[in-house]
Amino acid sequence: MRGSYDVIEEMKRLIKKYAMEDKIDLQATFCVGNCTHGVSVLADEVLVHGANKDNCEELFLTQILPLVK
Repeated sequence: MRGSYDVIEEMKRLIKKYAMEDKIDLQATFCVGNCTHGVSVLADEVLVHGANKDNCEELFLTQILPLVK
């Protein structure tokens, strides 16, 4: 999907920036069944739609980091 490579690269950068390498396992997948909503990120059963390189940090901070124990 368009933009997915950018989202993956940005998530890698954010995981490193916030020192979460030992707590977050980033994996790519081809489809989570919501392609009409743009690039999706699945984190602990929570599906976040519409990810792009410009909003990745906001999504990371508000949707993903709170799930990290």
